[in-house]
Amino acid sequence: MKKRTIIILSILILIIILVITTYSLLVETQTNAPTDLEDKYDIKVQKYSNRNVFTISPKENKSEKYIIYFHGGSYMAEITDDHWKFLENIIKETKFSIIVPDYPLAPTNNYKDVFEMVIPLYKEIVKNIAPENLIMMGDSAGGGLALALEEKLGEEEIQIPEKLILISPWLDVTMSNPEIDKIQEFDKNLNKDTLKMAGIAYAGLDGLDNYLVNPINGPLDKLKNVTIYTGTYDILNPDAHLLQEKAKNVGIDIEIKEYEGAQHIWMIYEQRDVSDLLQSIIE
Repeated sequence: MKKRTIIILSILILIIILVITTYSLLVETQTNAPTDLEDKYDIKVQKYSNRNVFTISPKENKSEKYIIYFHGGSYMAEITDDHWKFLENIIKETKFSIIVPDYPLAPTNNYKDVFEMVIPLYKEIVKNIAPENLIMMGDSAGGGLALALEEKLGEEEIQIPEKLILISPWLDVTMSNPEIDKIQEFDKNLNKDTLKMAGIAYAGLDGLDNYLVNPINGPLDKLKNVTIYTGTYDILNPDAHLLQEKAKNVGIDIEIKEYEGAQHIWMIYEQRDVSDLLQSIIE
């Protein structure tokens, strides 16, 4: 009976992915920055691997520091208005410039397509911006992408950004941590089974065992200055602690800033509790 249930569930997942893929092929979209940002900031849009890459900078008192930011959305959704407001707040308070890659999305693309874009893009960025003036950031799936990218850069002995800041990162698309089920009833935003389906779409046919998909299993020994912001009512919270434990075993210190009762990416959805984050960026 259990085997039959698994087979039926697998068929349903494949049907859902096929339907979404067909729709995505018919409606090909590209992210655009909100028009009201153009009046407040200098915005440069460049094409890279046929995707938009935004660089948003203050018009005055611009810092020499830059942030590379990867947005969340289960690897399937475009950047949202909440994301843009959040990034605008960071620029306003820090005077840093932010680079926002509109990376390829599942299910029409998988992790290979994403890394075929972001690795060369990073190499291009550091030709003009010293890594010590760079911060890598990401939320949710974008946090997992940011971590995986740094792991890959370290593995290839490419200098990584000075800091890595992750907000409610998605570190393991298999959602296999048993502690997740204990938190699911409190999480109002995420569903374990839905995320697993999105993870399958992002991984493609051969990616579920690849650390670029599940950076919790990647090489951690080259990481530095890593800070994770997480809420206790987020089903991704247990993997943040597991990552910290794994990093400690290889001599790497990951700082976790945990907020009691906070939901997934609450800083972005609710635009609150960002003062500590801003301090982490500036210091």
